[in-house]
Order: sequence, then C-alpha cells, then structure tokens
Amino acid sequence: MKTKKIEWSHEKNTLLKQGRGICFEDVENAISDKRLLDILPHPNQEKYAHQKIFVIRIKDYIHYVPFVEDDENIFLKSIIPSRKLNNNY
Repeated sequence: MKTKKIEWSHEKNTLLKQGRGICFEDVENAISDKRLLDILPHPNQEKYAHQKIFVIRIKDYIHYVPFVEDDENIFLKSIIPSRKLNNNY
C-alpha cells in the first residue's frame, strides 16, 4: 500500500505559525510519531462532505485538522485546538 503525500498551503502555514504557534509540520510529525488519535467525518457534512478530520495530540493538547484526500495526496486545511476533544481524549 502506497503512503499518501501530505500537502498544505504555505500561506496558511505561515498564518498558523504566527497566530497559533503551530504549523502543518507539527501535524506531519504527529502523524509519523503515531499521535494520530482518530479520523472523523466532518461534523458539517452538508457543507463539507468531502472533508474528514484528523484528531491529533500536539504539544500535549488535542487539535482537529480538517483535510481532503485523493488517491495520492492528503491536503491539510487548518489546525484547530479543541477543548471539547481535549476532554474526550
């Protein structure tokens, strides 16, 4: 089975680094370090039916990471810290 390439917007990555102190490289590292806790369907299926959500532990806090995928790539959309998910995981 072929591993999918993880991609993201470099502009969005810069904004996340500046605004939240976290970046898509942190997500990629968390996945490779087996800190991926779950993969969920996007809660707003009407608007985002094509998206799923990674639930990942980064810096001792749970984040959700919306993404889209095709046969070869996973495209990360954002990184959102989640107090609700932090309580559940």
